[in-house]
Amino acid sequence: MRMSLDRWTHRPHRHLVVGLALLAIAACSAPPKPVSLPIASPPLAITAPERAPTAAAPASAATVAPVEAAASAPYGQAVAARFPDPAVTLRTPAFEPGRSAFTSNAELRQLLRGLVREAPGGPNATQVRLLALGSSQSGVPIEALLFTRTADASVMGLRAGTRPTVLLVGQQHGDEPAGSEALLVLAQDLAQGRLEALLDRINVVILPRANPDGAQDNRRVTASGIDANRDHLLLRTPEAQAQAQLVREYRPAVVVDAHEYTVVGRYLEKFAAVQRFDALVQYATTANLPEFVTRAAEEWFRRPMLAALKRQGLNGEWYHTTSNDPADKKVSMGSTRPDTGRNVNGLTNAVSILIDTRGVGIGRMHLKRRVQTHVVAIGSVLASAAGRATDLVKLRQYVDNEVSALACQGEVVVEAGPTPSEYALTMLDPETGADKVVNVAWDSALQLRNLKARARPCGYWLGAGEADAVQRLRGLGVIVQRIDDKGVVRGETYRELAREAGVREDVPGASFDAGGVVRVQVETVPALLDVVPGSWYVPLDQPLANLVVAALEPDTQNSYFANGIVAEIANLARVMARPEFRLSVLP
Repeated sequence: MRMSLDRWTHRPHRHLVVGLALLAIAACSAPPKPVSLPIASPPLAITAPERAPTAAAPASAATVAPVEAAASAPYGQAVAARFPDPAVTLRTPAFEPGRSAFTSNAELRQLLRGLVREAPGGPNATQVRLLALGSSQSGVPIEALLFTRTADASVMGLRAGTRPTVLLVGQQHGDEPAGSEALLVLAQDLAQGRLEALLDRINVVILPRANPDGAQDNRRVTASGIDANRDHLLLRTPEAQAQAQLVREYRPAVVVDAHEYTVVGRYLEKFAAVQRFDALVQYATTANLPEFVTRAAEEWFRRPMLAALKRQGLNGEWYHTTSNDPADKKVSMGSTRPDTGRNVNGLTNAVSILIDTRGVGIGRMHLKRRVQTHVVAIGSVLASAAGRATDLVKLRQYVDNEVSALACQGEVVVEAGPTPSEYALTMLDPETGADKVVNVAWDSALQLRNLKARARPCGYWLGAGEADAVQRLRGLGVIVQRIDDKGVVRGETYRELAREAGVREDVPGASFDAGGVVRVQVETVPALLDVVPGSWYVPLDQPLANLVVAALEPDTQNSYFANGIVAEIANLARVMARPEFRLSVLP
């Protein structure tokens, strides 16, 4: 039985640690403080996918003059007329008069630098700091902005403060520009506009263009052909490493990932219909997510966001996608694998939200509406975070402690999948532009099926030669300890039963980089582990324990073993008792 966060605050609890944490988080049941934008609605339990608004945008919210369909448009005037431009002014280079291109990398850097304001003008003055995160594969700087009114704006100063941090990421896929343009609009509003007052309660980090090489070439992937949004566990690219650095250092309580989705293409081919929703929205959906972080995502963020969109004549639906196989008519909610930013950030115990606007495959059509959709949706997230700032801090503290306390107890899910169901998906008739309801087979990610589970270990042992795996874990923010003397500990080794070569797969099919993986079947074997100095221990009594499980259980396509980061399965074992030998925490 599911319950709301308000009801949760009155649950009986089993031990003192949880009881004290719940006393601290009791304020979650109090109404949020008023802010300048719409905030959270009363908590509601998560159920099956709900219907999104299907009415056309009201005339009062947007200009309704006929929309000219470009000569190369993938649909005609009847469909285009369903998406009138909103009556707003957007201040980015892409919207300059006569402009036919999106904001360039050089223009973006200039705009970011123009917003920097590092010297505080008073005790509560806004500071805007430029964060250098390295360079893309072709040498373009990857840069973010930090917005805060905290006196000590250093990483440690923000961690010690009482304001949660919200991280906003745009254009991980280079051919999805609306998120980047929207984050430039929001950056200006935070620096000196209508959103600046929210910084009294939250800090905000904006990475407007996570994949500058892809943006330059108008291609989805990075320069090396890797999909950056499938690289958040493996950290093969500097683009994914830059995002991991922000998450590791600033420990955001909320992360928003701004994308665009395919409008025609395989949907037109399979369903003879065009996608109709301004925004597709989903939070993290993968194995071992803390229950109350998921509830906060739904009750405090997604529902208020849909309401904010509706007030502006926009609409939303659950995120969904479909495979590239024309014969496969199934529609799936987002991936349940721990590789996307949405899911990996969820495993850091952050509220992690994906927002996709309808943009892939239609060039600059409806660009103002697409960008404004992101501005409204992300603005709602910022307002909800400000209204729930105290609650978010307490929730994060509680969940971090709860995850850490689970070490050596119960089971952990190694792999989970979606639940098959059916759904009435509203699309558009490509000829008339009228709503067209399509009943589809629907893989729901709201209720996961546990495909594989094991006893939760106390931690994992890695052989001395697995420095690459250690470096990547630490890049994610995971605590890794060096073993300093010989010892013996009760554990489990992995016995390999079968092996085959494969490729990484996603809902649409093979992932864009289609990197090879080793698919293994294993069984665990109880053993006394002889550990030696120089080998490694990765404890699970830490907040990122569920991220460790995703990386180190070998028999999934995203594991470090499957992707060649852990060289030999013999160099990896499960530690089933708390170690008594001497350990050193790496600095």
